[in-house]
Amino acid sequence: MKTVSNPVWRRIRLVLVTLCVIAAPSLPAQSRAQSAYPAKPIRLIVPFPPGGSNDIVGRYIGQKLGARLGQQMVIDNRAGADAIIGTQLAANAVPDGYTLLSASITHTMTPATQKKLPYDAVKSFTPVALIGSAPVTIAVFPPSQINTLKELVAQAKARPGQIQYASSSAGGLTHFAGELFNLMAGVKLVIVPYKGGTPAITDVIAGHVPVLINTLPPVLPHARSGRLRILGVSSAKRTAALPEAPTIAEAGVPGYEASIWWGLLGPAGLPRDIVNKINVEIGAIVREPETVKWFTSQAADPLMATPDEFARMMAADIVKWNRVANEAGIGTP
Repeated sequence: MKTVSNPVWRRIRLVLVTLCVIAAPSLPAQSRAQSAYPAKPIRLIVPFPPGGSNDIVGRYIGQKLGARLGQQMVIDNRAGADAIIGTQLAANAVPDGYTLLSASITHTMTPATQKKLPYDAVKSFTPVALIGSAPVTIAVFPPSQINTLKELVAQAKARPGQIQYASSSAGGLTHFAGELFNLMAGVKLVIVPYKGGTPAITDVIAGHVPVLINTLPPVLPHARSGRLRILGVSSAKRTAALPEAPTIAEAGVPGYEASIWWGLLGPAGLPRDIVNKINVEIGAIVREPETVKWFTSQAADPLMATPDEFARMMAADIVKWNRVANEAGIGTP
């Protein structure tokens, strides 16, 4: 059969061949571009004011991570609305690895206290790396004659609703930690909320409130000086900053855990190769002796987790704090 030569088809074939030739060299270039990440400074959004634990940990890790990646980490404090403003900004960022969020356990508590968020705490983000944690502590005014956690539980059961605890806020970590303690210990301590940990600590030391539930870092100096007596820490295991203090779980409330954690999140859709690269670098950072020493000085502990492990932990936290909020009546409609 005779083949008919068609000028139109010859032109089409020529165009297709030309396009293939042009496109072919671009594929290795794209691959090189991805492997070259990062090629410019990275913004780390901190959804809290300067000076808080998120800011302190974010700046320390940001400096270390920037040095390892060969790019500057720009700290961007975007405080407001219980961390919602900065968190929403990170959720809406382009998922290219150049905007990250310095997140904490607050990220998994906010859905329980704010029912109408402008983002989804799970679906709007990509878990990147867990960084570290610090326990909450239950402490007492030494003249109260409460020497152990079991004694506190016994007194609380004998006097339901009559023993108060000072908390750094209403609806925050220490409030949730207190209500979780109530639920798990079968008691009813009554919250006295303060605007921050310092006034709460001051009032307990002054004897105005008998019990304090607060994160460990600001409590530690007062415990070492004898002005406060720590009954237990909320971490799953004893903390290196205060190894003599028992966990709340081993001191009388099995299974109790309510520590603050810090980690890095990215917007949803962040490429897996970028996630893995940052996670590996964070893992190397938290293993450094200098980093371990720094965390211990902050009454905290460095942590490591794969992105998938971090995602599962956050999902479990959201379920846990929603349950506590529902049973204790914390939050807004």
